Amino acid sequence: MGPATTPKDEETDQRRESAAAIKRGESELSDIENDSSDGNADASDKDSDDVFEPDEKTTPAKSASKSKNESVSDSDDDKPLADLPSSATKKRPSTANSAKALSKVNEKQLSGEDEDDDDDEDDDDNTPLAKKAKKSSKEDKKKPAAKKTATPKPSKKSKANEESDDDSDTPLADKKVVKTESGATKRKAPTTPAAKKEKKEPSSASKKKVKKETGVKKEGDDAIDEENEGDDEDEEEEYAWWVQGNMDNSEKWKTMSHMGPVFPPAYVPHGVKMKYNGVAIDLAPASEEVATFFAGVLGTNYEKNPTFCKNFFTDFLQVLSKEKKKSPIKEFSKCDFSPIAEYLAELKEKRKQMTKDEKSTIKKEKLELEEKYGWAIFDGRKEKVGNFRIEPPGLFRGRGDHPKTGTLKLRVTPEQVTINIGAEAKVPEPPAGHKWGAVVHDNTVAWLATWKENVNDNIKYVLMAATSSLKGQSDLKKFEKARELKKHIDKIRRVYTEGLKDKVMATRQLSTALYFIDRLALRAGNEKGEDEADTVGCCSLRFEHVTLEPPNKVIFDFLGKDSIRYENTVEVTDAVFKNIKIFKRDPKKEGDMLFDRLNTGILNKNLTQHMPGLSAKVFRTYNASWTFQQELKKTPTEGTVQEKLLAYNRANRQVAILCNHQRAASKGHDSSVAKIMDKVRGMKYERSLVKKAILAHDPKLKKKRPELDQEESDVDEDFEEVYLSGLEEKHKENERKALEKENEKRKEEGLEALKSLEKKKSLVIGAAAYEGLSEEKLEKKLQDLNKKIENTKLTIVDKEENKTTALGTSKINYIDPRISVAWAKKYDVDLDKIFNRSLREKFRWATHLEEDWEF
Repeated sequence: MGPATTPKDEETDQRRESAAAIKRGESELSDIENDSSDGNADASDKDSDDVFEPDEKTTPAKSASKSKNESVSDSDDDKPLADLPSSATKKRPSTANSAKALSKVNEKQLSGEDEDDDDDEDDDDNTPLAKKAKKSSKEDKKKPAAKKTATPKPSKKSKANEESDDDSDTPLADKKVVKTESGATKRKAPTTPAAKKEKKEPSSASKKKVKKETGVKKEGDDAIDEENEGDDEDEEEEYAWWVQGNMDNSEKWKTMSHMGPVFPPAYVPHGVKMKYNGVAIDLAPASEEVATFFAGVLGTNYEKNPTFCKNFFTDFLQVLSKEKKKSPIKEFSKCDFSPIAEYLAELKEKRKQMTKDEKSTIKKEKLELEEKYGWAIFDGRKEKVGNFRIEPPGLFRGRGDHPKTGTLKLRVTPEQVTINIGAEAKVPEPPAGHKWGAVVHDNTVAWLATWKENVNDNIKYVLMAATSSLKGQSDLKKFEKARELKKHIDKIRRVYTEGLKDKVMATRQLSTALYFIDRLALRAGNEKGEDEADTVGCCSLRFEHVTLEPPNKVIFDFLGKDSIRYENTVEVTDAVFKNIKIFKRDPKKEGDMLFDRLNTGILNKNLTQHMPGLSAKVFRTYNASWTFQQELKKTPTEGTVQEKLLAYNRANRQVAILCNHQRAASKGHDSSVAKIMDKVRGMKYERSLVKKAILAHDPKLKKKRPELDQEESDVDEDFEEVYLSGLEEKHKENERKALEKENEKRKEEGLEALKSLEKKKSLVIGAAAYEGLSEEKLEKKLQDLNKKIENTKLTIVDKEENKTTALGTSKINYIDPRISVAWAKKYDVDLDKIFNRSLREKFRWATHLEEDWEF
């Protein structure tokens, strides 16, 4: 990690950075937001913690703005906070009832099912190339040779109190002027060479062969090459970048090629007419397409959302105004889109009725497309692309109560797209009749293509998949930065605790905000424009978001990221309580900023004085990982696997609560739990039969083991009848499926279909299933049933405890995966019990460590 820069160095770098930006004429690339309703990574919401941040070019305007915002006059310290000039106290319209707006949020958006709240930390990835080259050169002179790393062997020995010193915070691995074949202009990049860092060499302990080129195979239903399936795992050698240590930040690749993005197909008119004031209306194809977008949301909450409808109709009228024939449509209330909605419903039903061959054909076409466009070659290695499809046009949904929801997302053309590719690679062909907006060869960034969408003017990207080496390196850097904070946290807490009583009001505000960010894992928060969702973080809290309850309680109530309501009552120190009281005193009122002398720029600049690269985001990752590791100590050493998993999920839940990762209970939660409870009752019924069979063998056991003669709870004759009937139905269904499978096989062989299976398995249920079994087998069956019943009961407890908590977000984005891997090894739990296949692929780099590893 490089040394902290001085203010003078920062100012010089900013001037150079601004000059380079002017020369290149590049626009600012903001932080990414991965909107679940839009398909690609996008650079929006500054408070976003979303996926894999691409590299950001800082413009002079941004630098000037930041400098202005960060300057706070000490001369204002003696004035009442609300009396400061408007530049210090920014007021926005009061939304005292903003938290109540949560009820309007689409239930799906609160479910947490599609949350990808990735908290990639600010790092050198966002530094312009010229600045990074200079910084890299300086660091190389000061940085000692990298240590050799060995892939540790799993150890069963536990070292509970030993902390790992392996803080591998090594950073990750030129544009040229070229004329494209399609006539696109290629941007020129700085010619300053990027300094090369010393590469780590894997030690003899980790002499695992690493191929320079690895054929990556897709998993599951999307497998592209299924030949020799069983041998791939043995023959294929993975690209273990975490062993090689090639994480130089100055360049991410030396050679890179790809096939470019895939554009959505052109719109094909269906000819179904909407009605206006009861009369069928002819629409031009462009207008019909937009009308079809709205017809697709009929029957959903969007149709009832006045903002959504207003924004849609405004844009719809603009499209209608471009028709040759003047449209009679003037009022939204007279529009009837139901004929088109009925047409869409028919299409949906037809898709459901497709034959297996038709589905197979569509699937084959999809796989062929993914095989062609879904991979990129980085330094000779084949790696997966995240989303290679350009977003189709449609109606913008947005997260939470977004003021632009319903706005028309226009179709993206190749002329709007910038391609990033290796200088020696062939530039992908744009669609016929088009050309790329620009082609660049920037090996300091990770994106393959970029464009700007029209709704929020956000930059969108085609990025590598979560399983790629680039994303893995980004994740590792993020968690290593959080581990580095562990070394500085005590000092930082001491400093901000002292600052709570500082005479300078700006210092008090900064210290109080840091207290909340550290103790409550609040996001830093950025000011929002009037056309953005009114969500806030710590620095953007307003008067109405915080109330006091003597003697020392602070009550928070505001809408956080994605309009998720944050409600929390916490006990604070006397100094913090006093400060909030001061920050809220007259003449402040609703709509006024609580921290009127603070913004995220000032906050993060202060944090870099304590640790290079430290920002408010890092606290969230640090506290999530630290809390998780401490909670995991409650795992029962001698417990069953299910008991250990319950402890794991409870630890995960504490982190989710800390990070306010809520979700609405799913609609199917109650029915899902009811099914599991019926499963338990079924096992209890089977257990009662086994106990009776054991007593039939030896009636004397009734006195020695009275539990064998006890009636099972929740099991009566009515349940027995339903349960046995269910077993019979399930048996018939299995026979039907077996017959279908057999006939499919016979069809391929050109044989006549069977009407029924020749060899049928007989169904034996009830007491008859245990007749003739030995006492030894019955005892074994009883033990198995007891274990299954207890484990299934724990599953119910787990489901109930986590029905309104989204565990996945913190597990994917905030908790260091190495904590989970070490826990699984220490407590002998299979990793696939806690990480699904995609997470095991994403965090492959985290699996090569010992069980005593600590965060």
